[in-house]
Amino acid sequence: MHRVGFIVPQRFQMMSLAALTAFEIVNMPPKGPCYDIRLLSPHGGPVQSSGGMTLQTEPFGEPAFDTIIIGSITEMKIPPSDPAMLAFVREAAQASRRIASICSGAFVLAEAGLLDGRRATMHWAHAAEFRARFPHVTTEEDRIFINDGPVWTSAGMTAGIDLVLALIDNDLGPDTAKLAARLLVMNQRRLGGQLQHSALLDMTPKSDRIESVLVHIRRNLRNALSVEELAAVANLSPRQFSRAFQAETGQSPAKAVEQLRLEAARFMIEQGRHAINVVAKETGFTDRERMRRAFLRTFGVPAEVLRRNARREPVES
Repeated sequence: MHRVGFIVPQRFQMMSLAALTAFEIVNMPPKGPCYDIRLLSPHGGPVQSSGGMTLQTEPFGEPAFDTIIIGSITEMKIPPSDPAMLAFVREAAQASRRIASICSGAFVLAEAGLLDGRRATMHWAHAAEFRARFPHVTTEEDRIFINDGPVWTSAGMTAGIDLVLALIDNDLGPDTAKLAARLLVMNQRRLGGQLQHSALLDMTPKSDRIESVLVHIRRNLRNALSVEELAAVANLSPRQFSRAFQAETGQSPAKAVEQLRLEAARFMIEQGRHAINVVAKETGFTDRERMRRAFLRTFGVPAEVLRRNARREPVES
């Protein structure tokens, strides 16, 4: 039986508890029970969520668990951690097999000094603050989760489910993790990083005509996608279209096309089913060299490096 201690911070976000559902699924017949889950807080008793609901917890005690997971809070500005929590987390990291965080829980790990010299991720909206507060941590906001030795961190709160599925894979093997993912109606491992899920949010247009252009781009990445072609979709002159597109999305049409091509190309690269030249053609870069330059500008590495990393780190996303 694997013992899991889930630390519930004050004003925790209910969504961070969703990760525990993956353990619960595995505990069902015929496989379970496999995990003994304990909800912990510094003093025990009821802990109130940011939405006003309360959760009954046990007080910190014996720090030895198979896995310690730190839950997340909702605040955009993450406050300093409770000293009692930091003390327990440091003890637990020494006594337990591994320790993990969901979303902003990474701040607790960093304050406890457990991430110094390690790689970590968290929700992309917290990345700038995290990087400024913890310069000795390698912050990688474009990850769903990261496993660096005995320390695991995940991005947004739904990414906590991806992390727990990887923990289950680590404990009980891929077949059990795949079954849990199927029962949760989700992929066992999401491909690509979290930034690809947020980039289109930055381009959310105000009008249907610009929205129709974005749909056209997504469906026709192999085409040249000139301003004239996109303007015709919007039923505007090229000059009117360029002004309207910039005003509604905050980007030029050319920049938006490149971003959408990069997202599609990165997904295909990390999926590993197509040659680099095929990816370049299918996503509209036309040739490998043009795509390489775009990857270097945006990701800092060529496509080949992302493919090697995806193959080398099968439990990390």
